[in-house]
Amino acid sequence: MSNVRHERVRELLKREIGEAIRREFNVDEVGLISVNDVDVGGDLRTAIVFISIFGNAAQKKHGLQVLEAKRVRIQGIIGKSVVLKFTPTLKFIVDDSIVRGNRVLQILDELEQAPKGDLPEAGGTAKES
Repeated sequence: MSNVRHERVRELLKREIGEAIRREFNVDEVGLISVNDVDVGGDLRTAIVFISIFGNAAQKKHGLQVLEAKRVRIQGIIGKSVVLKFTPTLKFIVDDSIVRGNRVLQILDELEQAPKGDLPEAGGTAKES
């Protein structure tokens, strides 16, 4: 399969899965579920869906459980909205890269705001007087 078609299918699945999740799930119950990426197999029969769940710990745990429980329903919705020979079997994986990226940005902001005397010099050790 050509790479262009493969990319188009990935983006289409990403958009449609995100829409299905938005329509099917209550944000107050399961948190905000965001589809970060979709990786499809070469034969388009399987798709790994990388998601982020924003909310408290209980919402994150419950959100993943509900996603797994309603996986077949989401596949059915995708099968009706995306015309492919086979509807891919979905597997959801929590992707915390956005959370980690935000933490790195927060640390960088803290370093920029820290007084110059609090930071060690470039050599890694502070000068002794």
